Amino acid sequence: MQRAFIDTHAHLSLLPQETCPREEALSRLFRGGFGGIIDIGTEAEDLRGRLKAFARFDRIRFSAGIWPSKESIAERERLIPRLEEHITAAPQGRLIAIGECGLDRHHNQEATGGDLPGERELLELQLDMAQRQELPIIIHSRQAAEETWEILSGYPKVRGVIHCFSYGIPEARNFLQIGYYLSFAGTLTYKNAHGLREALQFVPLDRLLLETDAPYLAPHPFRGKPAEPGMVAETYQVAAALRKIRLEALQAGVIKNANALFGSRF
Repeated sequence: MQRAFIDTHAHLSLLPQETCPREEALSRLFRGGFGGIIDIGTEAEDLRGRLKAFARFDRIRFSAGIWPSKESIAERERLIPRLEEHITAAPQGRLIAIGECGLDRHHNQEATGGDLPGERELLELQLDMAQRQELPIIIHSRQAAEETWEILSGYPKVRGVIHCFSYGIPEARNFLQIGYYLSFAGTLTYKNAHGLREALQFVPLDRLLLETDAPYLAPHPFRGKPAEPGMVAETYQVAAALRKIRLEALQAGVIKNANALFGSRF
């Protein structure tokens, strides 16, 4: 059943509108029975606009967080209170998580001028907020598995997901041991993603999520094009084949996991 496809991580405001307006594309997707989308925040001030833009879609839920850009790291002390104001003011039931936030050693190795403690503090401030607000957290971790794990280990009361998981089995084991879910994106469908596919097979079904990260990382056969939430079906197909389970069982498992982590009702 198509409704059983959900996309647990997409940036709807960034979807291209040249060929089809976002609202029209989403209406068509949901009319077809698509189950739901989590629209992800990356800036302290973006939640209000996203809520307004997609308010009429009751199958869209929202997160709010600060991605570790150079500017946000430098302005973290000013931005964190603004983020919490928007989170507190959000309509009940629509905002279900904090994030995405985390560490990005690919972009920030030079972008922050070596000020990695500032990047770490930006993540820790949002972990503090997640604990205070009793919300799960959505973690971005690129080329920073060990430090991400070490930071998250210091917040045992916070639950969350490593989105767009990009590591192997050893890292998966570490994140699972501290209670995190792992989410796989379209990169899973790429033929050279051997380590990622092994990690997918390693993760217990009750800790697995799937996403597009739209408009990024479109799955095969759409690679190179902007990703859209409906493309997540391709990732489900590959994941089900790798795990040797029925597609319906995988769909049910991902929905159950999303509801358990985010307190949602997809």
